[in-house]
Amino acid sequence: MNTRGIGTKKEDAAARYIKERGGTVRERNFRSRMGEIDIIAKDEGAVCFIEVKYRKSDRKGHPAEAVNARKQNTICRTADYYRMKHGLPEDIPYRFDVISIIGDEITWYKNAFQYVPL
Repeated sequence: MNTRGIGTKKEDAAARYIKERGGTVRERNFRSRMGEIDIIAKDEGAVCFIEVKYRKSDRKGHPAEAVNARKQNTICRTADYYRMKHGLPEDIPYRFDVISIIGDEITWYKNAFQYVPL
């Protein structure tokens, strides 16, 4: 299986994981010229912008560590565009999460990072 195929399979697993824990997946692979957000979900009353990262093992580092400052900035800009495009008000809660997958073990890091203003 190619890299994209593996990524899709792991994003499917992450979406199931969110639903099993009471969340609602609103959109997947939202793309704009700013970037892409893997999953946009609703959880605990917040709109969640979620990055999914996968590694076969943690030998080369934890998957969540790959969501560096540059990636966080890209996710924030893309989230801004999503909110504007869908007319979401500023006063509803937003959250930036990371779902880390090592092998078949899934961990959901809620509030993994804060909004990065321009």
